[in-house]
Amino acid sequence: MAESGKENIEQKKAELFRDPTVPGPTTTELSALAARLNYSFGDDELQQCHSLITNALKGFNRLDDLVEPTLPVKYPRTPGYRPSAEENPYNAWYWKSTIKGAGTGKLSGKTFAIKDSVMVAGVPMMNGCRALEGTLPDIDATVVTKLLDAGGTILGKAKCENMCCSGSSYSSAYGPTFNFHDKTRSAGGSSSGSAVLVMAGDVDMAIGGDQAGSVRFPASWNGCVGLKPTWGLVPYTGAGSIDPSVDHLGPMTRTVHDCALMLEVIAGYDDGLDHRQPPNIVVPEYTKKIEVDNLNGVKLGFLRRDSDTKHPRRLWIKLYGKQHKTSQDIWIGFGFEGAYHTMLRGSLQGLGFKGFYPTNSMKTIGAALKHDTKHLPEHFKHIMLTGAYLNETYHGQLYGRSQNLGRLLRQAYDDVLKDCDVVVMPTVPFVAPKLPTDDEMTWEGHIHHSIGMVQNTMAANVTGHPALSINAGWVDKLPVGMMIVGRHWDETTVLKVARAHEKIMTGK
Repeated sequence: MAESGKENIEQKKAELFRDPTVPGPTTTELSALAARLNYSFGDDELQQCHSLITNALKGFNRLDDLVEPTLPVKYPRTPGYRPSAEENPYNAWYWKSTIKGAGTGKLSGKTFAIKDSVMVAGVPMMNGCRALEGTLPDIDATVVTKLLDAGGTILGKAKCENMCCSGSSYSSAYGPTFNFHDKTRSAGGSSSGSAVLVMAGDVDMAIGGDQAGSVRFPASWNGCVGLKPTWGLVPYTGAGSIDPSVDHLGPMTRTVHDCALMLEVIAGYDDGLDHRQPPNIVVPEYTKKIEVDNLNGVKLGFLRRDSDTKHPRRLWIKLYGKQHKTSQDIWIGFGFEGAYHTMLRGSLQGLGFKGFYPTNSMKTIGAALKHDTKHLPEHFKHIMLTGAYLNETYHGQLYGRSQNLGRLLRQAYDDVLKDCDVVVMPTVPFVAPKLPTDDEMTWEGHIHHSIGMVQNTMAANVTGHPALSINAGWVDKLPVGMMIVGRHWDETTVLKVARAHEKIMTGK
């Protein structure tokens, strides 16, 4: 047999019996990868590179003998079950599983739903997407542990929109979530199930997630209270990320008091596990600070659009809007590319930060997003394709430029909030629309129904300011959300204004 034939056989044997933990690439795989990166190798160089990579991975495989730290799973639970249609009239539950927390605490006797983008150990998670069905987290997200430690009882996972990439409620893999007030209309997204379960009384409170308005859209269209806290106030550890710079978890409740109570429990520093957080977070007892007889001394500012120029100027109202209009362009400027890196390349977690990585779930999710693409929604594919194009063409420049411009938007908000204590505006400039029909679901239709409601909400995600939606009244028997935006770390004033409004609306 020729010498070259023997070498080929030996190479094939080596490739067949590689270390099974983290196998290195074959030379064919390495050559294809080099071509995608526009690297040119001769045969000898390719063999040398292959040898170096194989040796480097030996060190990585030695890590397999070490036990990595994980997050505590402190309370027993069973896997639960998918509820029947009779148990789920609004199609707002994804999964039911009862987990009882500590015997005492601030949340003793309270029940909760957890958005299905947030990990609960041993309970299935699919993030609204059939491609991710079968994901079984082995950790409890930090907010889940905090709720249970405070005596809360979790009743299951609330449905969310497909890959959490829609502000409407039509896209989840198991069908639309129906608006609490009108089942023909959208419940908002992506925290659709969380809002509806709260309003239906299935649970007392729920966890929602918000990257562009996903707590506040459902709160507005269903009439509950939904708070996107200051960026970093509530730990995001163990939740699916879109881009770390806009990730928020927050409470969704029927009353402002419950919102304040829940925030007291879930807010606070996560011992360095969440890189979004500064270490010196102070969490007030919000429930003791929001009950006031009046708002004397509190200055309210109102968003002004071009159509409002004839609005009579009141003494205590600050009218503005110029910088606010840029927020959607800024968000899209970094959000699509950020989502590509975080969701697709980083398995819903991203890379490059100090903190906790849920590695078992990342493996399952990453493989699903790469191989089960037929079950990915159109609007997600649109975002990934746009993000990949921007990255490969502009090499992060547009992402960086948009983030830099976001600093100017934050400063513009900070400047306005020097003259007033909160800024008030509609959460969404229209009531809940009808759920889309199949005929509307072209690619353009998906994008329109996914992001057609973000005009006012995206700014607070870019700037990180706290923003709360509360019901302000009714149009055609549908709730209208009012959004209250405050200074960084000043949830107290935001909640105080919301509570004063609630008293006016309810008389109690």
